[in-house]
Amino acid sequence: MIDVGALRALRSVAALGTLARAAEELGFTASAVSQQIKRLEREVGVPLLAQAGRGVVLTPAGQSLADSAPEVFQALERCAEAARSVSAGAPRGVLRVAAFSTAIRGLLAPAMPSLAKQNPDLRLTITEQDPDQALHSVDAGTADLALVHDADGLPAPLPPSLTQRRLHTDVGDVVMSRAHPLAQADRPLTGADLAGQVWVTSPPGTVCHQWFRRLFADAREEPDVRHLVDDFATQLSLVAGGEVIALIPRLARPPLGAGLVARPLRRQPKREVRAAWRLSADASPAIQAVLAHLEDRLG
Repeated sequence: MIDVGALRALRSVAALGTLARAAEELGFTASAVSQQIKRLEREVGVPLLAQAGRGVVLTPAGQSLADSAPEVFQALERCAEAARSVSAGAPRGVLRVAAFSTAIRGLLAPAMPSLAKQNPDLRLTITEQDPDQALHSVDAGTADLALVHDADGLPAPLPPSLTQRRLHTDVGDVVMSRAHPLAQADRPLTGADLAGQVWVTSPPGTVCHQWFRRLFADAREEPDVRHLVDDFATQLSLVAGGEVIALIPRLARPPLGAGLVARPLRRQPKREVRAAWRLSADASPAIQAVLAHLEDRLG
């Protein structure tokens, strides 16, 4: 009988390329992962890894076994979900969620108290991960549910073992001090309104920086960016001083307080937020309870 844990270790090595990275994902040492795969080699009777310089590569037999692993994991998960469904379908146990930081702040954290009250036998554990990493974690079985967003209008590639559902459209607004001249605008702001303003914005490489650059795609002059700050609460503290304004997603925005105001844009930057989970876990009462709860809150 093939050891499922060892098979998962082989699958992680195949996906991530090294024993060290697989060990980090699985929460083991590289030595422990190596021992698991050696045990798997004894069980199937053929070599699965081969030395390649200082690292390892999968043999053709190892790659074939790793390619077949998702079918095994999905079959086992379907068995488990069938048992849970028979047991009154009540959400219970631990649900491991991987999500980007804004989804944790704007979706999961506000929902958790009422979710726990309605489902006392269900416990969520949350890990902050970027969309690509979150999808990989669900595919690899180290997470059960991922909350992801598209990147520059394009959704992250979905592994064939996963399914997804759109949850929310997040948009960005310009936040400023109530004393700022634009705070009096009674209409969505245009590119002409933003010309000549002074900004704090998220660093390059982030979705919010892409949004910001798109605001000025047709501008003749570069925007005046005084500060690059990744944390939105810190951005707001700089905005409160009155010198700068900021483009901030609604999901990421804490209560503004009396001194700040948000104004919408005529061309609103948007991103789609989706939930993704394994097809084999589609009947999971825990996953369906979390999705239903989030959708109810989002209206």
